[in-house]
Parts: sequence; structure tokens; C-alpha cells
Amino acid sequence: MKRLVAVAMMVMSAGAAAQINKCVDKSGKVVGYGYECQPGTTPQASGVKAAPPPAPAAGAAAAASGAASGSASPAAAAKSTAERDADFRKRQMEKQELTGKDDKKAAAAAQNQRACDELRAYLKSLQSGNRITKTDPKTGERPFLADSDYSGETAKTQKTLDTNCK
Repeated sequence: MKRLVAVAMMVMSAGAAAQINKCVDKSGKVVGYGYECQPGTTPQASGVKAAPPPAPAAGAAAAASGAASGSASPAAAAKSTAERDADFRKRQMEKQELTGKDDKKAAAAAQNQRACDELRAYLKSLQSGNRITKTDPKTGERPFLADSDYSGETAKTQKTLDTNCK
């Protein structure tokens, strides 16, 4: 008798996997999917079968037997959808933080490179004897660098290059 009930339950659960239909209107356009189509549409087999929901009694029995035997069941070891979603979001945030840090490092390196290039160009101008102007911060005037100041300015620029640009 128990076997007959078990076979009947298996047959009923196999029938629960229903065919999902593609609903097509008169012009041949797909207007939706479902078990039943709206009036005025023609159902066509989509080849997709809906899986039956898991039996709660079987899952509870497996979890109880796993707990009784002292080993973790596969269902208990698997993460819930919410936990997997939280883990995924955490990984995304970590990836964005790393990308942001890498972008900041790259921007700082590019800015440092530009500053070094400008210093090298300024040093070449000093060494070639070009007329250089400095802006006075108090008055805003732009006097030319005196010939006697070129050697000091060249040494200061070279020291800055050696310190900051390697």
C-alpha cells in the first residue's frame, strides 16, 4: 500500500511540470508567455517546461535526518538567494573600491609626470639663457630674472627635479 501511494505521488509530481506556451497574435507577433494564452492569441509550444516546486516534506525530512546524523545537509550548506545577492554586492563594492584606488594612483602618476615634464622644460629654458619672468605675488608685476639669479634658479630647479622626478 505504501509503495502504491509513493508511485502515485511520483506520477502526480511528474504531471506538475507543465508546458509553458508562447502566445502569438494573428500577425505572428509574440505577445507573451504563459500556461494559458489570452483570447485572440494562439498558443504554441515553447519547449520550456516549468519545474514543479520542491516538496517541503522531503526537504524538511532531509534536513532533520542530516541534523540527527550530525552532518550538514547540502540544503543547509547552500546559501539562500539573499545571502548570495549580498555576497555579490559586496564583491562589486570591493571591485569598485579597487578600481577607484587604481584610477586615483594613475591620475596622481600622470599629474606627477606632467609636473616633471614642465620642470625639465623650465630647466632647459634656464640653461639656454632664455629670458624668464617671475610674477611678484604682492604687486602682480612680472619682472625679468636677473642674470645673476640664473645660476641659483638653475640649481634650485635641478634639486627639485632630482628629488621629485626619478
